[in-house]
Amino acid sequence: MAPPRLKREFSVKDEHVYNRAGPVRWILSHLVRYPRLMASFLLAASLTNVLFSAIPRLTGMAFDVVLAPDPSPARLIPIALAILGLALGRGLLDLTNSWSVETLGQRMERDAREELYISLLGKSQTFHNRQRAGDIMARATNDVRQLNPMMNPGVSLLIESIIGIVAPLVFIAFLRAELLVAPVLFVLAYVVALRRYVRQLNPVAGEQQWRFGEMNAGLTETITGIEVVKAAAQEAQERKKFVETARRVRDLFVKQGEIEARYLPLLLLGFAMTGAFAHGLWLVSLGQLSIGELVAYMGLMGVLRFPAFINIFTFVLVEMGIAGAGRILELMKEETELDENKAGYTATMHGEIVFDHVTFRLNGDPDAPAVLNDVSFRAAPGETIAIVGQTGS
Repeated sequence: MAPPRLKREFSVKDEHVYNRAGPVRWILSHLVRYPRLMASFLLAASLTNVLFSAIPRLTGMAFDVVLAPDPSPARLIPIALAILGLALGRGLLDLTNSWSVETLGQRMERDAREELYISLLGKSQTFHNRQRAGDIMARATNDVRQLNPMMNPGVSLLIESIIGIVAPLVFIAFLRAELLVAPVLFVLAYVVALRRYVRQLNPVAGEQQWRFGEMNAGLTETITGIEVVKAAAQEAQERKKFVETARRVRDLFVKQGEIEARYLPLLLLGFAMTGAFAHGLWLVSLGQLSIGELVAYMGLMGVLRFPAFINIFTFVLVEMGIAGAGRILELMKEETELDENKAGYTATMHGEIVFDHVTFRLNGDPDAPAVLNDVSFRAAPGETIAIVGQTGS
C-alpha cells in the first residue's frame, strides 16, 4: 500500500515510492525492490548450511570405514572426494551469498540516501530554517550508513543462524531420531535465552543510535559555527555539552557490554554437547550407534556453535539499523507548508512588461520630485528598452 502523499514543493518524475508506515516496513519495501538478489541470497545461504552440515555426516562414514574389521582405503577415496566437492561447492555458494547480501546493503544505502535527499529538496525553506543543520547531516550520513552493516553482516548472519539451526537438526533426525533429544532441548532453551537477551539489548541499542546521532549533530554544528562560538565566548559551554553527551553514549556502550556479558546460549550449548555426548556413548554401549555415527552426531552438534555464538552481536546491528531508519523516516515524514499544487493555475507565459502612466517617487514621499513621471511603454518578449535620465538618476 502506497503511503499517504505529503506536501512538498516539487516532485521528481518516476520517483520510486516506498512504504513509510514504519521503520521495518520501510526497510522491507527497499529490499523487495530487488527480488533476484533476495532470492540469490536466501538460496545460497540455505545451500551453504546444508553442505556444511553434510560434511560431519561424511566424516562419520569415513570413521566407520576405517574402524571396520576389513578396512578398505579404496572406500575412503569417494568419501574424501565428496567432502572436497562439498567444501568447494560451499565456497562458491558462500561467495554468491556474500555478493548478494553486500550488493543489497549497498543498494539499500544508496536508495535510502537518494530518497532522503529528494524529500529534503521538496521541503519548504521554513522547514529547513527550523532544522538543526548538524542533525540533518547526522541522519543523512551516520543513520543512512548504518543501513549497510544492518544488512551485512547483521541480517545476513541472523538468517544464516536460523538456517544453521534447522539444517543440522534435519541431518540428526535422519541419522537417528532419538538423538534429537539434546539438540531440541538446546533449541528450546536457546529461544528463551535469546528472547530475554533481545528484550534487554534492543532498547539500549536503539537509544545508543539516537544519542550517537545527537552527539554528531551537536559536534557538527559547533565545528561549523566555531567563529560564532568563539565570538560569544561559549567554548566552555559547548565543551561541557559535548562531554555530557559523549558520557551518555559511553554509558550506553558499557551497558550494552554488560548485557552481552550475560549472553547464555554458548553456556547452554556446552551443557547440550555434554548431554549429547553422554547420550551417544550410551547408545554406542547398547550397540545401537556406531562410532562413525557418534562422530557425525557430535560434528552436527558442533555446527550449532555458529548460530549460538553469532547472535551475540547481530541483533545489535539490526536494532541500530532499525533505529536509524526511524530517525530517517521522522525527518522525511515531517510536514512542510508549501505544496507544488499540480492542479493549480496554469497559463501560457507571454513574457511582456507594460508600464501604463507610471509615476514613481523615492521612499513613497508625495512631496519628493518624481523620478518617473507619467511613463508608459510596452516591452515585448525579446525586446530591450532603456530609461535614460540625468547622471545620478
